[in-house]
Amino acid sequence: MRLEVEVIKAVPVPIPPSFFRALLQRAASIPEVEARLPDGAAAVAIRLTGDDELRRLNRDYAGHDAATDVLSFAGAETLGDLAISWPAATRQAHEYGHPEKTELALLCVHGLLHLLGWDHVTAAQRKEMSRLTIAALARSGLMPAPGRL
Repeated sequence: MRLEVEVIKAVPVPIPPSFFRALLQRAASIPEVEARLPDGAAAVAIRLTGDDELRRLNRDYAGHDAATDVLSFAGAETLGDLAISWPAATRQAHEYGHPEKTELALLCVHGLLHLLGWDHVTAAQRKEMSRLTIAALARSGLMPAPGRL
């Protein structure tokens, strides 16, 4: 199963689209993740944007008038879309002490897991999402800073 990944840069981000494609394709090869992918073609669009757009999307679609780092939107014809705030990813990378690329990867994987039905409401759900996120990042040679997950 190959996951198609489209990357839209609404703001300048110094990381090439190929990084995001390879990251999510590797994440999709984890057995638990692959098992939840739809039969046939699956596609995800990633929109890298700013805090203002994430706040507007969060308000309009989730009813929360606050900026956030990543939002997931399930699709009808595709797996869905991710919107990620580059400024939030930059701030969080500095806060946790790992590279911006690692934080962006973490947010992408987090969003993909949401598109596939995982959530993090309970402690058990948070533990499982963290386990899968760490496994997916490891497939791309990335490790979040201690305390990030």
